[in-house]
Amino acid sequence: MSRLDALEKKIQSLEFQQKLGNPEDKSNAIVSINAGAGGTEAQDWSEMLLRMLLRWCERKGYQTEIIDFLAGDEAGVKSVTFTVKGPYAYGYLKAETGIHRLVRISPFDANRRRHTSFASVSVIPQKPEDVDIEIDENDLKIDTYRASGAGGQHVNKTDSAVRITHLPTGIVVQCQNERSQYRNKQMALEVLKSRLYELKRKEEEEKLEAMRGEKKGIEWGSQIRSYVLHPYRMVKDHRTGVETGNVDEVLDGGLDPFINAYLMQGVPQAG
Repeated sequence: MSRLDALEKKIQSLEFQQKLGNPEDKSNAIVSINAGAGGTEAQDWSEMLLRMLLRWCERKGYQTEIIDFLAGDEAGVKSVTFTVKGPYAYGYLKAETGIHRLVRISPFDANRRRHTSFASVSVIPQKPEDVDIEIDENDLKIDTYRASGAGGQHVNKTDSAVRITHLPTGIVVQCQNERSQYRNKQMALEVLKSRLYELKRKEEEEKLEAMRGEKKGIEWGSQIRSYVLHPYRMVKDHRTGVETGNVDEVLDGGLDPFINAYLMQGVPQAG
């Protein structure tokens, strides 16, 4: 590597550190994927997104653990939640929050028609250890159930799965990965605390934006990226304009060009 290349790489690294300057960017992440309308098509797309994100984490050397998995009726995944542990996991993965759109010839359609599927990805930072979130037990509705479905490779099938509803906010969290009801409850409570922490953080951000008269460039629900497999092959990020024809590489976890462009751009405008 030449001195110029080394200098350029160092400058880029410093720019990334500046873009990941928020305290929560260093945190571990909690990622949730939910299939949109469309039944089996959307559920299969959700499983493709799950594999893509897990492969990206594997490339980065991050540790992942699936804590909740609801299998699709015929194939794929209705919803899944997993944790990602590693430096700046949230800082990078927050770029994936939003709606992901897939266009392809359906493998489930006997007439081989083209289908469009949607799935949402939500990424929140895991609550920092030095932040204490107090929860009143009277505000919780706790249900236990048996893990079931086609997610056997992801979860342990036991009678100890736990679902917690936080009544004041309506937030629902589930965990079925651990073998004991106690461990599932503790994990679910940690996820709930992280979601309450994120809710409080966003409320504070919105108050500051209102005081400054600022308006966000992108809101939850925006379509952030399209993955087209037919009639041509292309992945395009609508926030940054970054695109590639190497769809297989992207679906195998090659997300760095999209994530890097998003972070370098700062606050993107919806496309």
